[in-house]
Parts: sequence; C-alpha cells; structure tokens
Amino acid sequence: MAKPNFIELPSGEQIPILFEDRSVLAIDKPAGWMLAPSDWTRTRRNLQLALETSIRYNDFWAKSRNLKYLRYIHRLDAETTGLILFAKSPGALSAFSELFEDHLIEKTYLAVVSGSPKRDQWACTMKLSQELDDNGRIRVDHAMGREAETEFIVLARQPDRALVEALPRTGRTHQIRVHAAATHHPIVGDQLYNPYSGAEEPLALRATMLRYKDPFTRKPVRIFADRTAFANTYGFPDVFAKKPAATPPPAPADPNEG
Repeated sequence: MAKPNFIELPSGEQIPILFEDRSVLAIDKPAGWMLAPSDWTRTRRNLQLALETSIRYNDFWAKSRNLKYLRYIHRLDAETTGLILFAKSPGALSAFSELFEDHLIEKTYLAVVSGSPKRDQWACTMKLSQELDDNGRIRVDHAMGREAETEFIVLARQPDRALVEALPRTGRTHQIRVHAAATHHPIVGDQLYNPYSGAEEPLALRATMLRYKDPFTRKPVRIFADRTAFANTYGFPDVFAKKPAATPPPAPADPNEG
C-alpha cells in the first residue's frame, strides 16, 4: 500500500510529511496549531488531538503505515511554522526526549527581525523566567531565570528588517522570540514581543532543520523544511535560489591539431 507524503486531517487540511523512519515522523507544521496534550480543551486547534483522532478514525495516511501511536517529542509555538518531530512508539518518545533534554539535537530556525542589525552575527545568553506572566510572556530574569543561549546569523538585509538564522543552544519557552526582542531586533509579526507588529501580521519564525544521531541506529540524521517560500514571502527572493551550474572553461587548443 503506497504511503501518502502528507497527513490529511478529518477537516481536509493536508500537512506535509518531511521525513519518516521506523522511530519518528517529521511534519511541516502550519501556523495556528497548538501542540498540547490531547485532553487540553482550551483551543480548537490542538494538533496532537487532531492527529490522534485521525489515527483512531483509521484515515488513509495512518492506515497505510499501520500507525497506532504518534506523539510530539518537542514543541513549536502555535504561530511558528516548520519542522516538528513525532515519535511513533513510547520507546521512541523516551529515547528522543532524552536527546532533546541533553541538547544533542541541533535546531535551526529562520526569522525575519525588525531593524538592520549592526553585526552579521551575535549571541544572546540572557536568563529567562520559568513561567509565563499574566500576559503570556516570558521575561528576561537575570537573578532567578534559567540558562538560555541563542545565536543569530544575518543572511540578508533590507533597510528596515533582516532575514536571520536562529540557532537555539537551549530549549526554553519562547526563547528565540525573547532573545531577539531583548537584543533590540524583535521578530516581525510577534504580537507578544514586538510592539510594532500589526494585529494581522503573521509571526515570521520557521523551524527549518534538525540534526541528530539516531539513538537506535547511531547514524547521523538531518531533516530539512523548505526555506525558499518563507524567504520569498518577506522579500528575500534570492537568498536560497539555486545558482546555475558554472559553465566549464573551454578546453585548451591541441597544439598538434591543424
């Protein structure tokens, strides 16, 4: 039975599958879906619940894989798009959760930030509060906060914004968003941390790469989500454009010819 390369939810929405092996399945999460336990009832857009419901209904994408279990291993904020990894068994969930907890999985994001950074690369190590405040925000907390580190690399610039790669070395709630804002370049469309964002402007943050050593096979794995469409949306069309193959130089003339 051929396996579709997308998940089709009961609503008809299709979510691309980016990678799959015996242990995990990686998808390209759309904006607007929250990752929370399936009994979380404060949102109608609970992706875990939607996936479990689809599996229970024996929808074709799950049936073709004989899939009975799927559980998120890490989280993305509801409005963040891109690569998210799910475990296909409780054993895989335990093994991969340990990789994340031990910071053995490398994560890469793309973001569009407000302003034009003075440097091409910078890092933020400000400690972050453990809990959300009454407004749903994480705060910089130098005294009691948890260690956090994010590296930012500028890929392209416009007069009022920049496309950056964000490399979180730790995995705190809202970490990239808070560190970007704390270093005076909040993410475009961030309703919590960017006071200049319009109410309808989407969050310009996308998870694009995971790299790790498989805990079962010990083989290196790299998983990618598309970057080009995101960059194009924000006016950076040439950053990831494929360069045409170089034309080889003409062969030197054979002195014995002619």
